This record gives sequence, structure tokens and C-alpha cells, in this order.
Amino acid sequence: MTLFDSTLFDITLFDKASRPAKENAAKAAGKARKEAARARARRNGLDERLLAPRPRHRKQHRTIFLSDIHLGTPGCKAELLLDFLRHNDADTFYLVGDIIDGWRIKRSWYWNAAHNAVVQELLRKSRKGARIIYVPGNHDEALRDYTGLNFGGVDVIGEAIHETADGREFLVIHGDQFDSVVKYAKWLAHLGDRAYGMALTLNNWLHEIRRFFGLSYWSLSAYLKNRVKNAVEYISSYEQAVAREARERGVDGVICGHIHHAEIRDFDGVLYCNDGDWVESCTALCEDEAGALTLMTWQTFSWDTGLANGETEPAEEEDMPQTVPTAA
Repeated sequence: MTLFDSTLFDITLFDKASRPAKENAAKAAGKARKEAARARARRNGLDERLLAPRPRHRKQHRTIFLSDIHLGTPGCKAELLLDFLRHNDADTFYLVGDIIDGWRIKRSWYWNAAHNAVVQELLRKSRKGARIIYVPGNHDEALRDYTGLNFGGVDVIGEAIHETADGREFLVIHGDQFDSVVKYAKWLAHLGDRAYGMALTLNNWLHEIRRFFGLSYWSLSAYLKNRVKNAVEYISSYEQAVAREARERGVDGVICGHIHHAEIRDFDGVLYCNDGDWVESCTALCEDEAGALTLMTWQTFSWDTGLANGETEPAEEEDMPQTVPTAA
């Protein structure tokens, strides 16, 4: 054996001997990054149970419609939505407006780990093959200037016609086009938005108190809205106007948001579907493989209902939360 061969043999042995150490170091570094991400999330108020591996057996839908999430506001129930997204998958997700609250963000910055985690979860679903369609509303109206474009796997469009598995056609719009206040007196809409924000702040305090005592989510603002005569009349006239538009378009129904009032209702053969919101009702509109549309309410965390006790998937490093500073 030559000196060159002997040296090469020694280097090969050294590489083999050092390989396990390198692999262990890489694993340790990965674990440290995950722990650091969890620590950042804890500091920003994200429940550690939302950082656990996802359930292996998630509920599969054909389509899920979400609207009025209002990311960027203290009233957004981002943790409940994140829990919902971790337990429900779909071939297609429609984001039916007011996903990000540009009105509030213009006034003051508010964004925490849970809000960021919701965005990351939706982008993850896109990477895994789901189609994400974003129909902007009035609170995220700036995105209407970018209809027809795709951002990170998210298609931004002004409105859509969705065909269900059973062949029905539905107009998908946010619905602010049928709100006379938003359309003709925008200053009044902004004023009302501030008052609504104050009501949601009170709602948040009540939610935290109920959560401390182990009670499920309950919306004071939604309770009052359903019992004020003018609000009930406004909801009714809005629903009729949207259903009338669907009839004039010659479709079977309409799917919208905007008024934060989840409902499925028939208007003389036109099916009106409002998927609700994630500041009061915490609801989503779901289509199954047969084309049936149902409202799904998620006002209780999975660990309080036993859903979190099943098999889980291995954790993925790319899915660890990336947090940003929070400010009120």
C-alpha cells in the first residue's frame, strides 16, 4: 500500500467515524430551533397545544369557505381558526373577503403569533396541493387591484362561480357591494367599524373569563345583534338583495360573508349561504364529496372535545411558527 492509499484510507475511516456525530449535531440543532420557535410563540401568547403535531386523521372536505377572519385585529379568534384548520382539509379553500383587516392595520398595528400561524397554515395547505382562492372584501379592498394574480399559490379574483359536486353553480362574492352604508357612506362605515371594534373588545374580555372557567366560546355582540330590531331587519334586507343578484345571474345560489351572520336559507329556489366569520360566530361553510353544503361551528378547542387525543403526524420543521412583534 502506498502512502497516498494509506492516507486516503485513514480519511475515509475518519469520515465514517465522524458521520454519526454530524448527524447528531444536525438533529440537536433542529431540535433547538423548534424549541426556540415554541418559546417565541409562548411569548406571543400562542397556546402550546397548537404547536403539537397535527392529527393524522383530519376531516376531509371537497371545499371550505371562510370569510371575515379580520387578521390584524384583537377581535380575531385566530387560535380557534388555527385549531379548525389543523383538523380540517379540503381540495379547495375559498377566502371570501375581509381576511386581513386593512382598515384596522392603517390605524394601528396588531399582529401576534396566532395570526401569523393562520397565514402559515393556509400557505402550507397550498404547498400540500390545496387550491386557495382569495375573493377580497371591503376591509382588504386593496387586494382588488391585484385580481387575476397569484401570490404564493393563492389566486386573487374579484368573484367566482363555484360548481358543487352535484352540478349546482354558486356565485361567490364577499357581499359588501350590497351594503348601502359601505357603498354610499364609507365614512359612516368606518365610524361603525370603530364602534363594532369596541364591542368586540368587550367580547374578548368575556371570552377570556369564560375560558378561565372552562366554558366554551360565546359571543355577546352576536347575541345582542340578533335581538336588536334594526340589525335583524338589516340582515334580512341584505340577504334578499344578495339572493336577488344570484337569481339575476342565473345561478343556483350565492355564497358570501360580510355581515358576520352565518346562515343557509332558501329564497324562492335560490340558496343563500353565508359562511359567517371568525370574530363572533367562528363558522365555516363546508361542501362534502356529494356536494352538500353545511355550516360548521368551531367555538371549542379540539382538546376540550376529545379530538386532540388521536394519532398525530410527525412534526415538520418548516411548520414551526415564525413570529413577529405584537403591538396594540
